[in-house]
Amino acid sequence: MKVIITGATGMVGKGLLLECLDDPQITQVLTVGRTTLSLAHPKLKELIKKDFLDYSDVTDELRGYDACYLCMGVSAAGLSEAQYRKLTYDYTISLATSLYNLNPDMVCCYVSGQGTDSSEKGKSTWARIKGKTENDLLSMGFKAAYMFRPGAIIPLKGIKSKTKVYQFIYSYFGLVLKIMKGLFPNSIVNTTQIGLAMINIAIKGYHKEIIDPQDILKLSKI
Repeated sequence: MKVIITGATGMVGKGLLLECLDDPQITQVLTVGRTTLSLAHPKLKELIKKDFLDYSDVTDELRGYDACYLCMGVSAAGLSEAQYRKLTYDYTISLATSLYNLNPDMVCCYVSGQGTDSSEKGKSTWARIKGKTENDLLSMGFKAAYMFRPGAIIPLKGIKSKTKVYQFIYSYFGLVLKIMKGLFPNSIVNTTQIGLAMINIAIKGYHKEIIDPQDILKLSKI
């Protein structure tokens, strides 16, 4: 299986990338991002893109893939609604539309979050915009589309969050998260489990489109 990953420099995307490179079922990985990963691997190709709203110049590079993992995301803190919408909705839908037109039999996985508002009518800006992004991806026409909504995430394998406040929490309260994982094993996942779940769902499918932490744990083991 040949896959495309966005957000591979982030916590979830990096976790997924590492699992894809280790998995013999994945034959090629293309990352799409602004900067290089500084990582060499026989299966890895990188597409450096400055304009995330126009992919007409790289159609050949995006053709022939079986799954896309849309892991790129930002915190809404300090952003206006227009800025957050551009970075979250516009960038995601632009790439997804191009990928669907080139690879209509592709499986699409999108990393959203707990609290996402599928009604698109709630008071929370980030939740509404994430909800619209999910809804439009689900209706785009992909062979299958799955919306991942992890809650608390434990980073493994040296992975760090690019969001400073999140990384502060992981650095200083990581032990607390691990204790909570022991107390509430079905509500907290780690980056390896998310990566494995995303690989498995693209290959084997699943009976739900909205993927919560319990589903991630199940999918990581199938």
